[in-house]
Amino acid sequence: MNSLRGQVAVVTGAAQGLGYAIAKACASEGMKVALLDVRGDLLQEVAAEIKEMGGDGLPITVDLSDAEDTQAAIDTVLAQYGTPRVLIHNAALLITRSMLEITLAQWRHEINIILQAAFILSKAVWKPMIEAGGGSIVYLSSGSGYRGFVEEVAYNPGKHGIEGLMKCLALEGRGFNIAVNAATPGAPINTPMSDSNYTEEQKKRWVDPALLTPAFVYLARQDAAGLTGHRVAARADGSWDAIDLL
Repeated sequence: MNSLRGQVAVVTGAAQGLGYAIAKACASEGMKVALLDVRGDLLQEVAAEIKEMGGDGLPITVDLSDAEDTQAAIDTVLAQYGTPRVLIHNAALLITRSMLEITLAQWRHEINIILQAAFILSKAVWKPMIEAGGGSIVYLSSGSGYRGFVEEVAYNPGKHGIEGLMKCLALEGRGFNIAVNAATPGAPINTPMSDSNYTEEQKKRWVDPALLTPAFVYLARQDAAGLTGHRVAARADGSWDAIDLL
């Protein structure tokens, strides 16, 4: 797809950080952007910014750790905007805890935001995308999607699960012209979550997440005839690397 103008993007975690940057990049392409986040106050500000750009942003406050709330949010998107061209599931929660410290409730909360929400959102748009002739789904992964890290007892398996779901759906999506990919920040990025978890050395090198957004615009244009089943590392110079995981 050469032009995204008039198409629909769903972006989770859109209130701040990378999700905010992705949402604004999609709006700059002329897309209607459904903005999903638990921070409803900030979402209103993002929607106002998009309107000032001449765009169309739909703020939806949602707790992505809650299955019913997540389903209701994506149902609202489908009812108001119709079938999305792209679903970008960026939202995540990383709170470092040891195995001795973490509770089952805390583990479920983090896993649900990452993996349960990915399933519910993707399930909701899957049939509409098939009926529309194709689409693109993008999950945010990270180094935690393929490496192990101390005290990431929930985040680590959540991101590994995201990559597993991506591989499965990329294979299934081939017959329906749906591209499914995972994307990782290919550079340290300045976000609220990074601020809580990065070392001081990493913070010396972090960059504005807006610099990474060209990769996400590119992925929004994909269907199964293009890039699918890949882990895409977005670089600060606007380029990206893609590794075929199938």
